[in-house]
Amino acid sequence: MNLSNDDFDAIGLTLRLASTVTLILLIIGTPIAWWLARTHSSWKGFISALVAMPLILPPTVIGFYLLIAMGPNGYIGQLTQSLGLGILPFTFWGLVIASVFYSLPFVVQPIQNAIEAIGKRPLEVAATLRASPFDRFFSVVLPIAKPGFMTAAVLGFAHTVGEFGIVLMIGGNIPNETRVISVQIYDHVEALEYAQAHYLSAIMVLFSFFALLSIYTLQRKQVSMNISNERQG
Repeated sequence: MNLSNDDFDAIGLTLRLASTVTLILLIIGTPIAWWLARTHSSWKGFISALVAMPLILPPTVIGFYLLIAMGPNGYIGQLTQSLGLGILPFTFWGLVIASVFYSLPFVVQPIQNAIEAIGKRPLEVAATLRASPFDRFFSVVLPIAKPGFMTAAVLGFAHTVGEFGIVLMIGGNIPNETRVISVQIYDHVEALEYAQAHYLSAIMVLFSFFALLSIYTLQRKQVSMNISNERQG
């Protein structure tokens, strides 16, 4: 396989971006998913729709508004400048923020579904044993919903790896800073370097296949666990 140094740099940057985004999404997505799964608030529909918007919005639309928000005159841009961080567009951390927004539903929804599938009974039993909400989450919810969390992590990671439109809008094409695999493939095609584009595209195809295979395996485990819990209940 004839990969150039630029190709390896793009692969490394993509893995770094996807890992960072996935970690952040699990941290902020879990409480959102918990609230959506447990609440009876009239705001649930509004928040659910807001979280799911990246599923139907074109990446360029999200990228455009984030570019405005993170620019010199945007709210986020003014905040980062006041903190001495400069502006975020065309930087790695600008890509991180954009990717978090864009991949949020791919992490929140699997976790929400896994928590909803647990039902109320295991948590009620834990409460009668005087387990605190913290203990109930880590001792009951997390072990039972583990396949859902793993599915969310795989989906968030894979979706970030495959980003293109929002990357170009926010990050452009800067080597070792914002040039990820999808942009590198685009560059190869523009330069008529089809052999190099084939190599990177093949890597993406294999990665996508094994990511989906992992997700389906985890989903089967989740279904089996739910059936087992229902029988025990």
